[in-house]
Amino acid sequence: MKHVLIVDDDSAIRSLLSDYLTKFALKVTTVSDGQSMTRVLATEPIDLVIVDLNLGQEDGLELVRQLSSKSDCPVIIISGDRLEEADKVVGLELGAMDYITKPFGMREFLARVRTALRERPKANLNRERKSFHFNGWTLSVKRRQLTAADGLEVKLTAGEFNLLVAFLTAPKQVLSREQLLTASRVHQEEVFDRSIDVLILRLRRKLSTHDPKSNLIKTERGFGYYFDADVVTEQAVRASFTTQGIKK
Repeated sequence: MKHVLIVDDDSAIRSLLSDYLTKFALKVTTVSDGQSMTRVLATEPIDLVIVDLNLGQEDGLELVRQLSSKSDCPVIIISGDRLEEADKVVGLELGAMDYITKPFGMREFLARVRTALRERPKANLNRERKSFHFNGWTLSVKRRQLTAADGLEVKLTAGEFNLLVAFLTAPKQVLSREQLLTASRVHQEEVFDRSIDVLILRLRRKLSTHDPKSNLIKTERGFGYYFDADVVTEQAVRASFTTQGIKK
């Protein structure tokens, strides 16, 4: 049974969403704040987190940022007053896979939840993983950790991590936007097709913060992007993949 965590400080909304989702064979846990969310995530396996942006003294966007940097668990944002396109873009850039504005229909809400819960193939975590080295940087796939030449860790969202792995696996080769979309997809569904451009912009900024003179991700107009660096790969092994369907 899939486990959904709802973070909302409105008890009536928590009850409404929880009661509805449990009718469709979903386990639901509800909390009112970020501290409680962290405690649940540390003790129970969670398949989806639904976060309201307005949590009293807390900013829901900060919770989304924390979730995206620490986990592959999909996140859906719900909001009743941040309805501008800019708000949605910020939420999606921080790693949320969907942004639902209130009021919304419950059937649509369920459809979006089911979409977020669809599983993608995952590498067997028991297998050895790769490490990539380029221009003083190190990316450990096993630890999902990017380290700059000065030894500082650079936090990546799941989408940014997948995108960088795609580039490092095929350095100096032009990759189309479609190829990069497929490689960087955290879940089977993406909200916007242009999300790859946002991911590349964010990854470029993070790399340039520690190496301002670098221009590692270059654009090949009309074709796509390529990673302009020599890459050394260590501990390369074949990963096995399994796929599971949706439990209804």
